[in-house]
Amino acid sequence: MTAVGIVIHHHRDLATSQAHQLIQWLTDRGHPVRITKLDGETLGLEAEVVDDASFAEGLDLVISLGGDGSILRAVDLIGDRDVPVLGVNIGELGYLAMVEPGDEQRAVEQFLAGEHVLVERMMVQATVRSGTAAPRIHHALNDVVVERGATSTTIRLGVSIDGAYFHTYAADGLIVATATGSTAYSLSARGPIVAPGLRALLLTPVSPHQLFDRSLILKPTSTVTFEVLGHREARLSVDGRTLVMLDKGDVVECTASPRTVRLVTFGPRNFHQVLKAKFGLLERGE
Repeated sequence: MTAVGIVIHHHRDLATSQAHQLIQWLTDRGHPVRITKLDGETLGLEAEVVDDASFAEGLDLVISLGGDGSILRAVDLIGDRDVPVLGVNIGELGYLAMVEPGDEQRAVEQFLAGEHVLVERMMVQATVRSGTAAPRIHHALNDVVVERGATSTTIRLGVSIDGAYFHTYAADGLIVATATGSTAYSLSARGPIVAPGLRALLLTPVSPHQLFDRSLILKPTSTVTFEVLGHREARLSVDGRTLVMLDKGDVVECTASPRTVRLVTFGPRNFHQVLKAKFGLLERGE
């Protein structure tokens, strides 16, 4: 039997009701179903409840019920395990979820029958070096961000690319995004939209206080290094989760991650049509 993990958006009633139905449907067919303690306690769901560290062990599929944020949470729970993710889009139009509400049971049947395609997405790795402490490594599907803390104004970051000094930025922050993440925070900071199948690193400044305010699209083999200059509070965020506070002299090194994410799809999905719907672009002649 196929072991399935389910990740649920906590603030969407439809996600909760669909989760109850899906868990029952899978259980009736003999498939083990697993959820996290947080989802079980918050939503009152009945399934095998485990802690986050054990969630992905032995799973064959993870189903995300929510938006793109729920998929990012699922990716974080999977860690370095090679488990495909099926996204059910409950809420606003998302870029990552491939299935609409009500179609999840049919989508699971197609997955079990092998009638699906796995699309591999690049991730970015951030290695944090602080004083004599051991390096800390984090992985993101969308982006790694070094930005000002809650009490800071602008921060100063010295940036090197492939070991050579490039520029010192005075800005609210800097983003290193994947092509998948080009439609997330990087886009709101006026970064370019990049087709998600491309392997690239995007360096985008957030509210830079200088004339040079352009994004850079870098090779996937590039290494982007930030050094915190000055004493203003800075923090590291990975896929929207604030993980580390940074001090003067701390270094964040961003590279392509050895990990990838495998998204379950069912035939071609036109990224440009998703963009049109997201931004309300008109058809010809309208």
